[in-house]
Amino acid sequence: MSQEEWLSAVDAAWLRMDRPTNLMMICGMMMLDGHVELERLKDVIRTRMLCLHRFHQRVADTGSRPRWELDPHFDLDWHVRRVALGEASLQELTSDLISTPLDPARPMWQWHLVDGPGGSALIMRIHHCYGDGFAMLHVIEAITDLGERVTRPPPGDLDGADAGLSALERVLGPVASTLGDVLRGAAALADAGAGLLRHPGNAWSSGTSAASLLYQAGAIAAMTPDSPTRLKGDLGAMKRAAWSAPLPLAEVKGLACAFGCSVNDVLVACVTAALRAYLLERGDVVDGKEVRALVPVNLRPPGPISELGNRFGLVFLDLPISIVDPLVRVHEVHRRMLALKQSQQALVAFGILAGLGVAPDFLKERVVDALAANASMVVTNVRGPGQPRWLAGRRITRQVFWVPQSGGIGLGISILSYAGEVSFAAVSDAQRIPDPATLMERVATEFEALVLTALMSHWPGEPTRRRRPASRAPGRR
Repeated sequence: MSQEEWLSAVDAAWLRMDRPTNLMMICGMMMLDGHVELERLKDVIRTRMLCLHRFHQRVADTGSRPRWELDPHFDLDWHVRRVALGEASLQELTSDLISTPLDPARPMWQWHLVDGPGGSALIMRIHHCYGDGFAMLHVIEAITDLGERVTRPPPGDLDGADAGLSALERVLGPVASTLGDVLRGAAALADAGAGLLRHPGNAWSSGTSAASLLYQAGAIAAMTPDSPTRLKGDLGAMKRAAWSAPLPLAEVKGLACAFGCSVNDVLVACVTAALRAYLLERGDVVDGKEVRALVPVNLRPPGPISELGNRFGLVFLDLPISIVDPLVRVHEVHRRMLALKQSQQALVAFGILAGLGVAPDFLKERVVDALAANASMVVTNVRGPGQPRWLAGRRITRQVFWVPQSGGIGLGISILSYAGEVSFAAVSDAQRIPDPATLMERVATEFEALVLTALMSHWPGEPTRRRRPASRAPGRR
């Protein structure tokens, strides 16, 4: 690791997108099947997470280009602490934590151990500048085990953000490294691909060309705001967090197979249906309207990661909330996702994010506001471990996470698969959607409705009943 590490341009962009109304924190929660001792948890974090040197570091933002520096007063007791549930529910406590900023004078991450009647819950908060969702999966894998008595060895350290920089980039500084970030993203996209709303290891291939990049840049620049709904408007400082009952992943896969689409298409169609129902219940007009979502797209090459940080772009997905028929809705979501997979929009957005990392504050604010005005929400899907995992000797029964929103966006919906189940989680601005739990309940309801619709549908190849000939009157031929 180098003695002096600068934040990459994209990581610096996420650092500087913090606002009182939208904190750039990734938050997640693991529910355990028993109670965990605080000291045992600290020991796991000490030996299995702090071996990654980044988590000893805080950000020194001098006003030009921020850099990483070791915290001379690092205190594990501050970063891993027990929180009393008290009179609040777990949902209320999570909402308060998501609404509370991290201390920039320290490494910006914390674990909160919460003891409930059925077992412990572990809530993690980490600033987005430390890494994206794929990087956080690496951290979770490092601290968890495959069995109660199976202990993983500590992982090796990862290189710093400067590890991939050329000598020219090191000499010329932020502007050159920004270009380098974009070129590395282009290479990753062309050589390895990236999966839209899919597990980062599942890549989709799409060759880059100057013409397609310019076209997508123009499309983003010319994009108009999506339909006005109650999702848009002034934001406050308080967030509301909620999560759904899990769905059986096998049933979701069965629907995807029946409809000839991906698992992600089915899940996003359920989110679309839930939004439609939620808005209708509150008297909003949805006919002829669409809600646009920002969707993260991984740009890392397949295989083990060599660094933390952020390596993803964004695409704009229009959710067809005006469609009534569930089957038509699924096929329309599938069609739109295919179109996005064939575009270079994610790479263009990655370049924009890299530019924001070195742009003046006034320009950064304008660009963030302009991009956020074109969407009403963020939707992200992460494929977690397929088998159960253990933490500090306790089995993890559920995993959920909450994606941050930038600019004036007030709703984020996260989808995570784990151990044969799929969970949805929502975080919303309290002024825009004060009851995200209702929205999450709607997702499960719409999934059940989609299953019922599929069972009642006529499928190609299904034998049809032959009509009986009409009975004839006696004596007639």
